[in-house]
Amino acid sequence: MRSIPRTVMFALLSVAVVGLALWTVALGSVRIPLDEVVQGVLGNPTEPSSWGTIVRQVRLPRALTALLAGSALGVGGLQMQTLFRNPLADPFILGTSAGASLGVALVVLASGAGGAALGGSSGTFGALGVTAAAAMGAGAVTLLVLAVSRRVANAATVLIIGLMIGYATQAVVTVLVSAGLQRFDGVRAYIAWGFGSFAGTTWSELQVFVPVVIAALLAAGLMVKSLDALLLGDRYAASMGLRVRRVRVGIISTAALLAGVVTAFCGPIAFIGIAAPHVARGLVRHGGHRVLVPATALVGAAIALAAGLIAQLPGVDASLPLNAVTSLFGAPVVVAILLRMRRSGEAVA
Repeated sequence: MRSIPRTVMFALLSVAVVGLALWTVALGSVRIPLDEVVQGVLGNPTEPSSWGTIVRQVRLPRALTALLAGSALGVGGLQMQTLFRNPLADPFILGTSAGASLGVALVVLASGAGGAALGGSSGTFGALGVTAAAAMGAGAVTLLVLAVSRRVANAATVLIIGLMIGYATQAVVTVLVSAGLQRFDGVRAYIAWGFGSFAGTTWSELQVFVPVVIAALLAAGLMVKSLDALLLGDRYAASMGLRVRRVRVGIISTAALLAGVVTAFCGPIAFIGIAAPHVARGLVRHGGHRVLVPATALVGAAIALAAGLIAQLPGVDASLPLNAVTSLFGAPVVVAILLRMRRSGEAVA
């Protein structure tokens, strides 16, 4: 079967992302017509006026968060899969998520902030305090892994050490959670954070989230030639004049920043970092990382928007855990793609 021309493929992906973003804003407990959604996004009056408030203050930040978070996790996963030449790698593989979880557990459980810490502006810490704690926890683990990577020549060894750091960090989180079982509100708040969510991000928080994610995505885009060289092995990359350890530190730093900022603002979002690169490879097939990075960003955005839309259960006031949606609906898709690629003789790593 003939492959879709690259320009057509990117156009279709862009249309899908825009369409999913519009439906994310339009659908919810209150369904808003698309024409009123456009008016609300443009800042024009809507009928009734409450629709404009819902669009601008609640749903538009949620859609923008999902779009950028999906792109960040997809590109971060692509970087890790290329660096370690492992098709199951994701941006959390070096313990970034565990570090963020530790930061949140320390704030929510050890400080006694309880449910208020995740409830928005109320409480001693508020959502911004929890976000800061997650960012610091993710950053601390990332710095530790980076310190190791500077002294270890083999990428596989870095991966194993990173996994062990992540397991040890998660063990500390488990101890904190078990010790805080008497504080039921705190444990419940921590568990709710662990479900992951694109909702609740405010415009003030997006002033931090958006520029950090865009800067990290641009940095990842500047590394496409290095990623192509690493696919052929560290020795070949070094023979081409690539400073492998320095590039490795740059890739890990960028992927950890992408994963860390998403985890800090949205919680640990599973599966997208693994799935998006594989779906993008199935669409792109050729062209190297110069094409694969933007394709993965678009695919990750589409997956995140679709998952967030399903999790919101349009038409009702309830919602599903986001991580349950990303795994249950996405895993069969990736399995099907990998099996198809295996039958056609294509590489999956």
